[in-house]
Amino acid sequence: MRLRSEIHRATEAREVLVERLEHIGQVISRADEDRIRRNLFFLSKDPLPYRKANFTRPGQKKNTLDETDDFIESALRGWGYAVEREPVRVQAFRCDTTKHPSHWYSLPDPADPWYMATNLYAKIDGAASPARIIVVVSHKDSPSWIDCPGANDNAGGTVCNMEVARLLAGHSLRNSVWFLFCNEEHWPWTSVTTATNASTRGDDLIAVLNLDGCAGRSPEDEAADRHPSTAVYGTPEGEQLGDLLAAVNDVYDIGLSQVKLFRQEPANDDGSFVKAGFPAAIGVHGALDWENPSYHRPEDVPERLDVGGLRRVVQLIAATVLVLDHE
Repeated sequence: MRLRSEIHRATEAREVLVERLEHIGQVISRADEDRIRRNLFFLSKDPLPYRKANFTRPGQKKNTLDETDDFIESALRGWGYAVEREPVRVQAFRCDTTKHPSHWYSLPDPADPWYMATNLYAKIDGAASPARIIVVVSHKDSPSWIDCPGANDNAGGTVCNMEVARLLAGHSLRNSVWFLFCNEEHWPWTSVTTATNASTRGDDLIAVLNLDGCAGRSPEDEAADRHPSTAVYGTPEGEQLGDLLAAVNDVYDIGLSQVKLFRQEPANDDGSFVKAGFPAAIGVHGALDWENPSYHRPEDVPERLDVGGLRRVVQLIAATVLVLDHE
């Protein structure tokens, strides 16, 4: 398997990796923490308090999820991308307060209102092997069943995806790269549409990197100024990607506390791709070994996020894409 050999090279010959791909360090050094912070606060505090199809700000004609789409698309177009929109019908989850507060959601009733949500794509077409595709995905919506800013889940992942797209804009790559902005806090998850369509077409997705909750860290992490990053995988191919993230973090001295975690059942947007037959898919998260009291709660505000950690995640993902693209 070609991906396996690429990852083997990256993890077993790190000195060669540095020598042959030294330009990667120059690319990732341009990750802009101030821009990441501004975008984060725009999407999860001011002017958008949250991002959901079932809420429209007073005086506005569009709901906040549509406003989010306009903001992301405007930024991507400003960096030279032609943005594609894919409409998907969704519903808001219902709120069920009998559950744990972090899981107050329940499936909607078929008679509940339907909304038109959108998947956004920005693509770099590969110059040598355009049929081989690397996907960087993040869900841009916040919980639809509660008024929650969703800063960590998942404005943080969204702004990381945007910043990776900015860093790689205009680069000539051998393979194609898709930046996908989907919706996971409404039903059905719109990444399922992307993954199913890719399977139907027979697309060759060589890697899927799902940026979701990238800035979570424990009080102990915060006190020690650690920036945790967890690669969550469920397949051998996913584990290889997790190993690659660790190697890239090490080689380029990015400064994340990078670990990997096995998850047997596919979940989140990377799970949508695994279920559709693309095993080289992982979730890129922050710390997972603690109970996050702000998860799916109104307390998930941007002031609590590790923006320096988000910048490091941007560097990690941009470098990983470039390593995967190299032969």
